Amino acid sequence: MRGGEKCVEALCEVFPDATLFALMHTKGAVSPTIERMPIHTSFIQRLPFAAEKFRQYLPLFPSAVRRFDLGDFDCVISSHHCVAKGVRTGAGTLHVCYCYTPMRYIWDFYDDYFGPGRAGALTRTGMKLALGQLRRWDLHTALNPHHFVAISENVRRRIKRIYNRDSDVIYPPVDTGRFTVSSRDDGFFLVVSALVPYKRVELAVEACALTGDGLVVVGDGPEHDRLRRMAGPAVELTGWLPDDQVRDLYSRCSAVLFPGEEDFGIVPLEAMATGKPVVAFARGGALETVLETPAFATGVLFAEQSAQSLAGAIARLRQRAFDPAGVRSFALTFDRELFKKRMREYVLRRYSEFERDSHKPKS
Repeated sequence: MRGGEKCVEALCEVFPDATLFALMHTKGAVSPTIERMPIHTSFIQRLPFAAEKFRQYLPLFPSAVRRFDLGDFDCVISSHHCVAKGVRTGAGTLHVCYCYTPMRYIWDFYDDYFGPGRAGALTRTGMKLALGQLRRWDLHTALNPHHFVAISENVRRRIKRIYNRDSDVIYPPVDTGRFTVSSRDDGFFLVVSALVPYKRVELAVEACALTGDGLVVVGDGPEHDRLRRMAGPAVELTGWLPDDQVRDLYSRCSAVLFPGEEDFGIVPLEAMATGKPVVAFARGGALETVLETPAFATGVLFAEQSAQSLAGAIARLRQRAFDPAGVRSFALTFDRELFKKRMREYVLRRYSEFERDSHKPKS
């Protein structure tokens, strides 16, 4: 249940009679709200070791999503960060794409996934062969949706740059009601993240080694073994934890570290909903949530994506006082119920326009 899945969960509550289509689905891996929906999966589901090795089937994803024919539906909402917008719809179907980012693996973050040291030689060779075709397919299917909704201003600009499409912004849902303000500080820093290359979790490990601070890393992924080898005795890698344990760690940490360049970032706002500040890399979606001004701050930003720069930001954080209640109040402006209200109103408005003129040009 990462950020994208939490958005899908909220959409399932907004449109409870919908049908879900997914490349694959591991039963029990997502929330009961999603599990109760009718779920149709692609042929990826039946490939060998798909649950553990699904990323290696990336070149097959376009073919898999194109096999879904959703022409009988009145409205399709694609939850897109990879290939979902490429689904087939009919002339009488409104297609709204809720876009987390253009496919990061083949555009801005290609080297983070497939550069030297990030992937094996065979994988790198395969991706070089597939890259041109994947990019052409991604650009071609960017014409599919009638409307794009971006998760942040950062992503809105990326959609315009890569797809040359305009988009509206509706920020993702943050379940602020799950959290309460805490002033407790047990003296450790916290990372909650999938352990994938572009998250740059190794910077948090290296920075805390420089400052001598304890670090707890919640999450799992292909970077786990590398981080385990790097980690000293003050670093704890827990794997994924139940929500109540993550909530407890938020309440006891000094701050959350956010070292990657993110499309948006729900984790910083979950930390803020607990009244805790965030130390974040000063690019991407973090610039829309991590504020650092003389009058008010929700955290501290660091300018260079290096362990030294992050360590310097940790030192600045220690010198500044934060208002936990004020930090939480800021997080409430991204509340889950606001997302649901905005998405419902947006889709119904766009569908009303679509009904009035089914041949209205895509915007």
